[in-house]
Amino acid sequence: MTAVTPGKIADTATGQAGGAGPVHVAIIMDGNGRWAARRGLPRAEGHRRGVEALRRTVRAAAEQGLRYLTIYSFSSENWRRPQTEIAELFSLLRRFVRHDLESLSEQGVRVRIIGERGNLSDDIRALLEEAETRTAANQGLTLVVAFNYGSRAEIVEAARAMARDVAAGRLDPSAIDEAAMSARLHTAGIPDPDLIIRTSGEERLSNFLLWQAAYAEFLFMPILWPDFDGKALAEAIAVFRSRERRYGGLGAVSAGA
Repeated sequence: MTAVTPGKIADTATGQAGGAGPVHVAIIMDGNGRWAARRGLPRAEGHRRGVEALRRTVRAAAEQGLRYLTIYSFSSENWRRPQTEIAELFSLLRRFVRHDLESLSEQGVRVRIIGERGNLSDDIRALLEEAETRTAANQGLTLVVAFNYGSRAEIVEAARAMARDVAAGRLDPSAIDEAAMSARLHTAGIPDPDLIIRTSGEERLSNFLLWQAAYAEFLFMPILWPDFDGKALAEAIAVFRSRERRYGGLGAVSAGA
């Protein structure tokens, strides 16, 4: 786990440089409130600038050849925030879908939403469904939006689904394996992230993609999310490519020793 300052790529290589990928980058978009506080602005302005950063990042992800970009937009724990802030976040979601969906579709972006929808209002559920439906046929970048998402709850629900299948005779307990679990997660059919980035300098996952992150590379960047852009993404990808992913095996140096 490495913190990297934008504009100066730290020497974080664990093996040979120049590796391929990543295919899938996931981002914990953190720091909107601090960005606003440092400028004497309301938190709402930080969130608004965060949406602008998201637009830049989606474009950059497509330009840099990513196939999947997952963003942590609203966690299940975010309900603990003040109601005024939650209302502002939902307002930004509405504006993003209404104003940006056509542009995303023109870019070939396919939108997929992960997270619990049962406790969302009808209009928010309709917006999420519209985003998925209108972009379903696109074959460019897949933008995975983790909205009202919590990884522990996701894993618990997947375990319950397997238990129901076993009880109904649809699944033999001996057939329960990693693939059976993965197939019941919200991310079924999406490759695990190669790289997980968190902005703002915080170094934790905050209940994000816990199962899927088993072999991801982690990068913690001090940049606050509203300042994130294509350059920061390119630097993160360069750090990723400088690492050697061993998946529990020996690295090239060790194997040759």
